Amino acid sequence: MKKTIYILLLNLLSIIVVGQSNIRINNFLENLYYINPAAIDDESKAVFSMTARKQWLGFPGAPSTIYATGTTYLDKLHTQFGLKVFNDKIGISNTFNVGLSYAYSVKLQYKWKLHLGLAANFQNLSYDLSDLNSVYVDDPSFYSKLLKANNYNSDLGAQLTNKSLTVGLSTQNLFSMFFEENKLQTNTNYLYAKYRYRSLDLIHLQAGVAAIQSNRIFQMEFNLTTFFTTYRQKDMFQVGLFYRTRTEMGVLFGVNLGESLHAWYSFDYNVAGISKNTVGTHEIMLVYNLEKHLSRNY
Repeated sequence: MKKTIYILLLNLLSIIVVGQSNIRINNFLENLYYINPAAIDDESKAVFSMTARKQWLGFPGAPSTIYATGTTYLDKLHTQFGLKVFNDKIGISNTFNVGLSYAYSVKLQYKWKLHLGLAANFQNLSYDLSDLNSVYVDDPSFYSKLLKANNYNSDLGAQLTNKSLTVGLSTQNLFSMFFEENKLQTNTNYLYAKYRYRSLDLIHLQAGVAAIQSNRIFQMEFNLTTFFTTYRQKDMFQVGLFYRTRTEMGVLFGVNLGESLHAWYSFDYNVAGISKNTVGTHEIMLVYNLEKHLSRNY
C-alpha cells in the first residue's frame, strides 16, 4: 500500500516537473541538433547519434531518457533533413516524441553562414500501470485521468556560425505557447554561443554558454572543454566541466573510437536537497559521422 501511494505521489510530482522543465541532455553543445533544428553539420555527409540518460540514479521513479537523431546534408541544395526520436520515463508516466526537420544554409560574407530550421513533431503521453494496486486501476474515475494522449508540435531555430564561433536561438514545442491541447511538453527557449579557436596546436579550448527558459524556470549554463589532438587523429580525447544554475554541476569526457565514431560520457550532481537520495545523473552519447568522399581531379 505504501509503495502504491508513493508511486502515485511520484507520478503527480513528475507531471508537475514536466510542466515546469524540459527534456534535454548535458552535452548538447557537441550535438546542437538536439535543441535546434537549424544546427547543420555541413562537414559530414550524415550524422547519427544515440544518447542514454539516467537522472538522479538511486532515486525511485527518477527520469530515464533515450535519444536518437539522424541528419543528412545535401551540398547542392544547401539543405539538411533530420530525424529526432526520444522516449522519457518519469515514475509511471512515459513521454514519446518523433520529429522531422528541414534546415537551409545561407552563405554570408566573411565566411559566416546563416542556418534556418523547422521541425514538426508527433508527441505521445502514456502511463505504465503495472506497478499500481489493482484497486486503483479498476476505479473508472482514477483510470480516466491516466488515458493516453497524442498531439502535434513544432520547433523553430536559427544559427549563425563561422570557423570558430557559433551563436544560435531556438524554441521547442512552439504550439504549447498558444494551444491548451498541445501542452504535453512545455515550451522551451534557448539562446546559446560556443567558441573554439582551431589551430595546429595539440590542445584546444572550447567555451560555451546557454540561457534556457522553460515555462517559469530560467537557467544559465556554462561549459569549458579541453580537446586533445594527436598527430594521427584530431580530437582524440576531451575533458570538460559545466555548471548549471540552480545548484547543478558536472564533468564531461569524450574519446574517439575511430575515424567516424565518437563516445561521450557525462556525470552531473545536484547539491540541493535531492542529493541526499541520489548518486547523481549519468549520460552516455555515441556519435557516428559519415564523412564526405572528396573527389580528385587528375
